[in-house]
Amino acid sequence: MEESDDNNEYELRRQPGLTLLGGLYLFFFLITVSGFGQPIPFFGSIYQGRAAEALVYLDSLVCLYLFLGLIKRQRVTWYLVLGYNLFELSNTGANLIGITPTELEKVLGSRIDPSRLVSSNISMMVAIFVLTIFIFRQRSSFTNRSIYLFK
Repeated sequence: MEESDDNNEYELRRQPGLTLLGGLYLFFFLITVSGFGQPIPFFGSIYQGRAAEALVYLDSLVCLYLFLGLIKRQRVTWYLVLGYNLFELSNTGANLIGITPTELEKVLGSRIDPSRLVSSNISMMVAIFVLTIFIFRQRSSFTNRSIYLFK
């Protein structure tokens, strides 16, 4: 009986890393929502207007779902977060290759330093890659096997 109580206590205790991860994806949600109405780079093209708003809307819904799934420790969220991070890595790489600094300067209306653009994007890609490795190792923390978010 004592062993069963220890397992239940472990199930109820949330790891600090998982809580911080949920906070990070809440931050991603807030950053995404704050970009509504702005031009958005997406796989080597810059979108404006309704297309950009639709992309921001979809991305914000995904980030919100990931945040809630992380808080609920859903196993399906573990897969979705890994997929989302790989998507973000490929999107950032495609944007880095497909969008020139002069295109960005035209859209934004200000001068852009190409070396800082490359270094910041590569730094972000490294950070997301390290985050993905951390999430991959946390699979055992995702104990909620329900596919429904609110059940």
